[in-house]
Amino acid sequence: MAVFNAGEFRKGIKVIVESDPYEMVHCDFVKPGKGQALYKCKMRNLLKGSLLDRTYRSGDSLEAADIRNVDGIYSYFDSQDYIFMDNESFEQVGLSKDICGQQMRFIKEGSPCQLMYWNEKLIGVTPPTHIVLEITYTEPAARGNTATNVTKPATVETGGEIQVPSFISTGEKVKIDTESGNYLGRVND
Repeated sequence: MAVFNAGEFRKGIKVIVESDPYEMVHCDFVKPGKGQALYKCKMRNLLKGSLLDRTYRSGDSLEAADIRNVDGIYSYFDSQDYIFMDNESFEQVGLSKDICGQQMRFIKEGSPCQLMYWNEKLIGVTPPTHIVLEITYTEPAARGNTATNVTKPATVETGGEIQVPSFISTGEKVKIDTESGNYLGRVND
C-alpha cells in the first residue's frame, strides 16, 4: 500500500483515516520554537461528508486511499437512486439521493460527470462545473425596474431554483455554476 509521509501532506490528497477514505481540504505547516514540526490538517470524509481536524507530527504517515475517477454520464433518477453509466465498463451504477445531495439539482439526463470509486464501489460523483439550462418559470420583470443587481427567483428545467437578473424571462437559456447555483450569464442559441 502507498503511504503519504507528513511532509507530503497537501490539499487534494486522499488518505485512509480510521478505515474511511478522506480528502485533505486544508493543511498548514507549523514550526514551533522548539520541538517537532506539526501539520494541522482538515479532512472531509468521502463517504459521509463530515469534516475532521487532526494534527500530525513530522514523522507521522497516513495510508493513501485507492480512489479511482472515471468519466460517466448521468442517466436517470429512479425515485431513490441517481443512475449513472460508467464510460469505461458501460455498466449502470447507482448512488443514493442522500449521498448526491444538492449537487444534482441542476444536472439533466445525459450530462457528463466524474464518478469516484473506492474499493470498486461508487462513493461519489462530480458534476460538470457549468451547465446550460432553460428557464421554465419566472415572474415577468416589473416595468420601470432598471436598478442594477435586481434579481428574482427562477425555476430551471431540472426543477432547481436560482436567482436571475430581472431582465431574464421564461424560455431563455442561462449558464449556471453547478456548485454554487449562481447565474453566470444568458446563452444565445
